[in-house]
Amino acid sequence: MRILVNGRNIEITDAIKAYTKEKIGKVLTHYDQIQLIEVVLNVTKNPSVSENHTAEVICKMNSGSIKLAEKAETMYAAIDLLADKLLRQIEKHKSKNMKASKNASIRTTETVEEENEEK
Repeated sequence: MRILVNGRNIEITDAIKAYTKEKIGKVLTHYDQIQLIEVVLNVTKNPSVSENHTAEVICKMNSGSIKLAEKAETMYAAIDLLADKLLRQIEKHKSKNMKASKNASIRTTETVEEENEEK
């Protein structure tokens, strides 16, 4: 499992990289099917924009991918908001997959057992 941190219009310092990996890395304890997490940090250099720090994430898993973005006044706040949002989406995705796989396996095993009993 890898976490990649990239920046647009910003120089990624070691402190920001470590903070991002710490916050986003907490998601890994909730779901083990994650293959890659790519974080892109962006700063809009327009003085009229109040929330000029953007954090985007692409989380690639065995069963699909999740793409999210958050804006805030500071980069650390954007990373915090993004980590919370990603955690909620991962839990939602996990519960959907668990329900789908649980229902699918019950139906297939029941039909196989019924066919074996008829023969």
